[in-house]
Amino acid sequence: MKPGAAAGRDGGRAGPGPGRRAVLAGGFCLCCLPGAARSATATGPLAVTQVAPGVYMRRGVDEDATAANLDAIANIGFIVGRDAVLVTDSGGSLADGERLRAAIRAATDKPIRYVVISHVHPDHGFGAGAFRPDNPVFMGHARLPQALAERGAYYRQHLAELLGPERTGPVVMPTLTVADHAEIDLGERVIRFTAHGAAHTTSDLSMLDQASGLLLPADLLFVHRAPSLDGSLLGWLRELDRLQAVGAARAVPGHGPVVVDWVPAATDLRHYLVALRDGTRRAVAADAGIDKAVQTVAQDERDRWVLFDEYNGRNVTEAYRELEWE
Repeated sequence: MKPGAAAGRDGGRAGPGPGRRAVLAGGFCLCCLPGAARSATATGPLAVTQVAPGVYMRRGVDEDATAANLDAIANIGFIVGRDAVLVTDSGGSLADGERLRAAIRAATDKPIRYVVISHVHPDHGFGAGAFRPDNPVFMGHARLPQALAERGAYYRQHLAELLGPERTGPVVMPTLTVADHAEIDLGERVIRFTAHGAAHTTSDLSMLDQASGLLLPADLLFVHRAPSLDGSLLGWLRELDRLQAVGAARAVPGHGPVVVDWVPAATDLRHYLVALRDGTRRAVAADAGIDKAVQTVAQDERDRWVLFDEYNGRNVTEAYRELEWE
């Protein structure tokens, strides 16, 4: 591993919005918590799709977390090199992670040496406990330990209430953090990591598989499912520019199809974020107030995104708090 030296930019805030249950409680983003409780039914190894040679992904469902879906709402998977396996996000619960681990074992007997936690949100990291028997390196952004210390227990409590403690899993802290850039070699397969400034969250880590050219930006890229803002709107737009400069043709979004053409997918996300930015700026300039802004900003985007009504209101609230002090 070749660790970077410079920390990413900090920023963003999380705070209560105007009465939106789905995405905020107690000051923490719950982009992944919780929905109506139902009986959990999923068993056995995850069904995964090979999206590039040696890269396997599971498509998350376009839902909020429920007992039935085990918080299996994010795109997760693994990359197989000559010598070892890297897990690219572990899932939203211990049960989800156990099914991913079973899928890996069905595909290869190579050791699982790295488990990536791409950011703080529970749908991407609560499966990490399933991989503790493999004694891997748990990788994350340099700001992930602080974010998990602030939110992890709270997220776990709500997941346990929804799924049951036995299915939820522990809060797993990264054992290796990335402050700027880093590389690992899985054996004739180098994965390059970038720690991003505040954007979707304050702890976003992206990956580039240099063997296939596939970009794995996690929740820096949403496709079809409404984005959730929990870091910095302006920062997210900057980080999209930064990812664009990588020159990747294809990408694995954090939510949506397991592989997409990068440019049109990033363009759609940028369209929403710009609508959010410009509409919020107009509301601030008109002294409209957050409550009115929630009802008006980015409404033309509704038909483009699943779960728009569940997430846009909080996004507007976060954007307003960031932009009113420009």
